[in-house]
Amino acid sequence: MNGPSKELWRVLGRSMAGALLVAFSTTSAATVEPEYLGTTRAMTLPDALAYAREHQPAVTAALARIQAAEADARATRAQWIPYVSATAQLIGGTSNNTTASYFSSTGADLPRIGGTPVTGLGTLQPYASTLAAIGVSQELFDFGRIAAQAAVDDASVDYQKLGAEAAGLMVALGVEEGYFAVKASRNVLVASEEAFQRSVVHRDQARAGVRAGLRAPIDLTRAEADVARYDVGRVRAQGGLVATQAAFAAAVGIPQERLDATGEPPPPSALPSLQFAIEQAAQRDPVLRAAAAQLRIQEAVTDSVAARLRPNLVLSGSFSGREGGAPPALPIQAAAHGGWLPDIPNWDVAIVLRVPIFDWVTWKRIDASRQREVVQKSELELVRQGQTAAVQRAWVAVDSAQKAIAALEREVEAARANSAQADARFKVGLATIVELADAEALRTSAEIQLALGRFEQARQRAILGRLIVEGP
Repeated sequence: MNGPSKELWRVLGRSMAGALLVAFSTTSAATVEPEYLGTTRAMTLPDALAYAREHQPAVTAALARIQAAEADARATRAQWIPYVSATAQLIGGTSNNTTASYFSSTGADLPRIGGTPVTGLGTLQPYASTLAAIGVSQELFDFGRIAAQAAVDDASVDYQKLGAEAAGLMVALGVEEGYFAVKASRNVLVASEEAFQRSVVHRDQARAGVRAGLRAPIDLTRAEADVARYDVGRVRAQGGLVATQAAFAAAVGIPQERLDATGEPPPPSALPSLQFAIEQAAQRDPVLRAAAAQLRIQEAVTDSVAARLRPNLVLSGSFSGREGGAPPALPIQAAAHGGWLPDIPNWDVAIVLRVPIFDWVTWKRIDASRQREVVQKSELELVRQGQTAAVQRAWVAVDSAQKAIAALEREVEAARANSAQADARFKVGLATIVELADAEALRTSAEIQLALGRFEQARQRAILGRLIVEGP
């Protein structure tokens, strides 16, 4: 899908990935002002999705594009409505072999009436001519020309509707990713805070041991370094939470700068088979259907251009007043007003058939439109192949993430047991500060990796769900 929907997905994806990198980075520290962690608005996932469907700018813009396409379709069909036009003219110039000169006017089809003396050489003497007229033109039969033009507009409306559907899916995916990112960032913050608190306790234990002469001073300095390290990790986790909340707010489209995630998301449905996922995406994915709609638009454009070569049957009528100052051909009384007042009435009704005979430019435009059809067919196949690959990647990612969760949970359980054992050994003097620090680092890393794993599982499941258009 082109346009804002795809760009929105890219921007939101980069925002959330960057936010999580802030939380999990180990190379640099971020400074977060305490007030940024104050109370902020929170939404459950269903509430966030409902709000985004009503207020997200990408969704409202897509709906506006549908209305614009529908307006174009109404404008094309308006060619069946009678066309009324009026004209008023005052002309000065020579009038050889004619009288009551006038310019042609769109919508007021005026027949030629009147005549002046036939002369051999003509004269340069000017005469006045006046005209006031009103005309009506009504399409009688267009041989399918207007219908061909309307078909282009109807295909454009269908394309915009599919674009709006795709935009809605992209927005929903961005909301889900934002929600899960905030949840993951908060879990990382909890793990970081707990690691920091434990490091403070171990530092205090090491200080007491050094004062009592039971431990070497190096144990205290190492414990101080661990406190500083976990303090930096806590600050980064705070910054990651703020960044993901900001990305979540942008995805939902709320006016606030940040949005927190609350509640638990609905449980995901069971993972379908890969073949079923590919078939489901081929049938329901609006991005692929929109690519097919673009091909239909181009085919309709070709038909519309070709329809310009068809005849056109029009009913025309006009009522006019005119007068010319040139002397008439017959010896009758000259015009009383010398051509300055259009007081001689005329009316007419005509049925006009216009038939194009030779239009080389239109034929070349038909050829060019057919070449664009070839391009659209190639792009449709490219989208279809890309969609299949995207479904396969998402399915494999979900399957791998689900299998990794069990191992990550076992890792956390073992790391916590190892941390407890090292803490007990340190308290009775059987373990060094290095052994305790290694156990704490292993535990903190395992807890963060579990948070990351759960986020990746939820994110990839959301991506697969949107590719195969399942759920709301």
